[in-house]
Formats: sequence, C-alpha cells, structure tokens
Amino acid sequence: IAPRVAAKLDVGQISEITKVVSVDTFERPIYAGNAIATVQSADAVKVLTVRGTAFDAAATTGGSAAVESVAAVADAGSSSFVGREVTKSERPELTAAKIIVSGGRALGSADKFNEVLPPLADKLGAAIGASRAAVDAGYAANDLQVGQTGKIVAPDLYIACGISGAIQHLAGMSSSKCIAAINKDAEAPIFAKADFGVVDDLFKVVPELTAVCKKMLA
Repeated sequence: IAPRVAAKLDVGQISEITKVVSVDTFERPIYAGNAIATVQSADAVKVLTVRGTAFDAAATTGGSAAVESVAAVADAGSSSFVGREVTKSERPELTAAKIIVSGGRALGSADKFNEVLPPLADKLGAAIGASRAAVDAGYAANDLQVGQTGKIVAPDLYIACGISGAIQHLAGMSSSKCIAAINKDAEAPIFAKADFGVVDDLFKVVPELTAVCKKMLA
C-alpha cells in the first residue's frame, strides 16, 4: 500500500525507519542491518514505514494530534476482497512476544523441532521462531521465520537453539534485549551477538533447561 500512496502523491518512500532524527530526517538499517543510513527528505508529505520493534510503545493518553473524519470515496471496482485466512495459535504473536525460543537447522527434522522446542516455550510462555534454514528444510512453518526475509523481532529474551547466526537471521533478532545461544560449534557467529552462550549439544541442554524452568516456575 505505502509505495502506491507515495506514487499517487509523487513523493519518495522511506522504508522501515528505526529512528526519527528530526521532522525531515530519519534512520533506517541497510545491508541486513550492518549499516545505518541517515535519510533526509525534502518532500512536503513523508511516506514512511516503521520498524515497530525499534520504538517503545506510545502512551495511550495525552498527545495533541487532531482527529479528523474523512469521507469515503466510491469503489473504483479494480479489486475485491475475496477472503482472509488467519493462523490461530495459543502462543504469543511472534513480533509482540517478550520471550522467543527459536530453532535452526541443527534440530535435524520437523519431528525434533516440534519435540524439543515447545516444552521450553510452554514453560516460559514464549513464542516459537525459526531460522530461514529450518523453514527451508521444512522443519517449521513460514510464519515462524525470523530474519531479514522473515519477521523482525525484539523480545526481552531470545533463545537461539542450534542457530549458527547467518547475517540475514541476525538482522531480524539482533535488537533483542538479551540473546542466549545454544550451539555445539564454539565458532558459530551467533556467539558474537549473544549475551549468554552454551557450547554443547542442544538435545541435551534444552531439555535440561526445560526441567529447570519447570522446577523454578512450579
């Protein structure tokens, strides 16, 4: 929608801003989050998309913005609403979750993915995520993918299980407040971003962590 609005207004679009510097200057990540571009727009109307996880929630009261009613225009007849299919889950929505337990290709199969991660996520009240490699291998559904080509998340705690830390995955979760990584490869790039790391077999560590959580939260 946003590019079409920008085209109709004959202005440029600035995508996925992470900071408002001034009324006409914004910051946005580029190169999979490895660099931050500062973009200034001279357009009279600014068309922006925003990385919601980069901003604190706005206050529900106060503010001075005006609320105006706008009359609807007639249907152009060029498109129609056919239907909508929404994935339903008892778990928190991935982009809004405070805790995410995420799995990678090292889990080896969809059966192992669904056997190892859900018990830990259940104990923590967490959402479940996956790396692109895990999704491409068929271990997890597309809507669980975290990364540059998936969902951008910034939970209070991100637990990466068997995720090597490819740059496109880091671009989607590096804003997490705390990152804990479990990987048997001590040289895995994920450890460079992690606040806590365990170099061990995830099939041993994750069940042990689940058991500890069970005792602590009993």
